[in-house]
Amino acid sequence: MPKSFTRDEVDAFFARLKKLDPAPKTELQYVNPYTLLVAVALSAQATDKGVNKATGPLFKTVTTPDAMLALGEEKLTEAIKTIGLYRGKAKNVIALSKILVEQHGGKVPRDREALQALPGVGRKTANVVLNVAFGEPTIAVDTHIFRVSNRTGLAPGKDVVAVEERLEKVVPDAYKLHAHHWLILHGRYTCVARKPLCPTCVERDLCRFKEKTVELPVEKRKVAVKKLGRR
Repeated sequence: MPKSFTRDEVDAFFARLKKLDPAPKTELQYVNPYTLLVAVALSAQATDKGVNKATGPLFKTVTTPDAMLALGEEKLTEAIKTIGLYRGKAKNVIALSKILVEQHGGKVPRDREALQALPGVGRKTANVVLNVAFGEPTIAVDTHIFRVSNRTGLAPGKDVVAVEERLEKVVPDAYKLHAHHWLILHGRYTCVARKPLCPTCVERDLCRFKEKTVELPVEKRKVAVKKLGRR
């Protein structure tokens, strides 16, 4: 087992991510809490880019649960057919929209239990909505955060719940609001699954990963640096 991060190391870890991107934001496109909820629900087993491609046209006219119900499941299914598992997701979005209208006055509840009671909304989706829409310091563990937390040794855990609980304990309060997005972006653009960009990583000296990748060829290194800059 690698040695656990000290408090100073955890603080340094997030300070570096903050320096790279002081105010990170979700890459999902949305216009209000409801469209955020829909976008996150659609993003399960799909990329943000793929979801945005489908929801861009959709959210130009559909921005409330009432509007979604008026659109109907058939037209929604057609609108999101480029997204994986679109039929089931369309059914869930219509069902959760109906519940929001009937039980929550058409508003997205600022409550984890109420959110998780909605069809197709799990703990991760609820945490994202609470964090992005309502500014709650929640941490939604997806595949990127799970990988970064375990690979670096920052917050190892056997499953997403264990990693979330560990992160809740080790992340300093000053960094909790944006920790979710810093870790996602780090996993998406630097600590990638197959061949992490260790040579360009700001966390290289803190990271406990033993099998760090070697220096990239000049041209590939330039591309990696440009991607970091676009974050």
